[in-house]
Amino acid sequence: MTFLCVAPVSAVRADAEGPKIMAFGDSLTAGYGLPAGQGFTDRLQVWLRENGLPEAKVINAGVSGDTSSGGRSRLEWALAGVPGGKPDLVILELGANDGLRGVTPTITRENLTAMVAAFKEKEIPILLAGMLAPPNLGPDYAAVFNPIYPTLAEQDGVTLYPFFLDGVAADPTLNQSDGMHPNEEGVAIIVSKIGPEVLKLLTEAP
Repeated sequence: MTFLCVAPVSAVRADAEGPKIMAFGDSLTAGYGLPAGQGFTDRLQVWLRENGLPEAKVINAGVSGDTSSGGRSRLEWALAGVPGGKPDLVILELGANDGLRGVTPTITRENLTAMVAAFKEKEIPILLAGMLAPPNLGPDYAAVFNPIYPTLAEQDGVTLYPFFLDGVAADPTLNQSDGMHPNEEGVAIIVSKIGPEVLKLLTEAP
C-alpha cells in the first residue's frame, strides 16, 4: 500500500507525560463488540508502547453509529476531554456510517473538510483514515464517495492512510458476525498496519 503525505508534518516529540493521540471516529475506533482492552485504541496504545513510545496515551474518542455530521458537531467537546485540550495527533476516522446510510457524498466531504480545517487551525497534526463505499451502493456512489479522502488529503496537505479496514474488510474470519466490525484478530491486523504510520508522525523530524 502507498501512503500519501503531501506536505511535511511537524514532528511530535514525546513530552514528560508522553504523546497523546486522539482516535476520533465511530464504532471502528470505539471498539464496538469487543472485550475490554481489545478495541482499536487499547491495542494501538500497547503497540506504540512496545515500539518506542512507552508513555504514549491513545484516547478513545469514538462513538458507535457516528456519521461525519455527528463527528463535526462534537469535535470541540471531544477536544475538551483531552488533557490540555490539544492532542499531539488526531486519527480522523469517520465516514463509514455515511456510506452505510447512503448519505450524499458532498455532505461527507463538507463535514470532513470542516473537521480537518478545525484541527489544522489548532495546529493539531492529522492522520486521515480513508474509507470505501459499501459495494451494495453501486459504482456510481463509489465513484463520488471513494475519492473524498485522497482529494481532501492532497488539497489540505494532511497525511492519508488510504483505507482503515485494509486487510480486514470482507474477510469473515477477521470480522464479527455482522460482517462489518473487526474481531480481535482483525483489530490486530489494523493496528499492525496503521501503527507504523502513527509512529512515524509522532517521531520523525519534518
